[in-house]
Amino acid sequence: MTVIRRLSPPWIRWCAIALLGGTLAACSQKPPAADWALNAESASDRATQAYLRADQRVQALEWDKARAEVRRTASPQLLARLALMRCAVEHASLQWNECAEYQLLAIDADPQEQAYARYLQAQPLSAQQIALLPETQQPVARALANGEGAALAAVKAVPAPLSRLLAASVVLRAQGPSPALLVAAVDTAAAQGWRRPLLAWLLLAASQARQAGDMENAQRLERRVRVLEGQAPSAAASDLAAAGR
Repeated sequence: MTVIRRLSPPWIRWCAIALLGGTLAACSQKPPAADWALNAESASDRATQAYLRADQRVQALEWDKARAEVRRTASPQLLARLALMRCAVEHASLQWNECAEYQLLAIDADPQEQAYARYLQAQPLSAQQIALLPETQQPVARALANGEGAALAAVKAVPAPLSRLLAASVVLRAQGPSPALLVAAVDTAAAQGWRRPLLAWLLLAASQARQAGDMENAQRLERRVRVLEGQAPSAAASDLAAAGR
């Protein structure tokens, strides 16, 4: 399964690049994809996986490769689409930004990308704009107006892990943190072994637990952070020593 489908299955298929969210079945009925499209898909997939495992060098290199392949089409629309893919992956890891690369191309972006860019920033969307979003994100966008419970249920219903993390990030940005939302995001990232988003969500969850006075949960989450960062042995010894005092 490629990163493009993981983001919002299917988020972008380069074999049907002109159709945002085109299905694999539709692809099979089309002529073979051009080399640039296959190369761009492969590079963006590798870039996403490198980013999720916190490999900064590889992810930067692979995004550059994907961008170079798309530039062969001289299409600012497709470059805008690729920029939003990268931005979505970053937002899923709570690296909130204004998608500067996309903004440079926004004037030529298609309506689907314009709606998606607003969604990533948790900005209000009309019903028409929500209909332009990737299919798995549409229920989340609609639920944002219906309160915390509805949004959480919509996030949990997103089938693909990276799409679910992205949805959780949008809900977090729009409504603020809730314990259940943080648990859902941490569990999703942990199940995939995605170091970068897991660390971001764990740190946020620990901070929120401390602010709420739930020190036991905060310390448990902080121990998980130390395990993730390879500090488990010394941290465990420190915890035992503190308990004995």
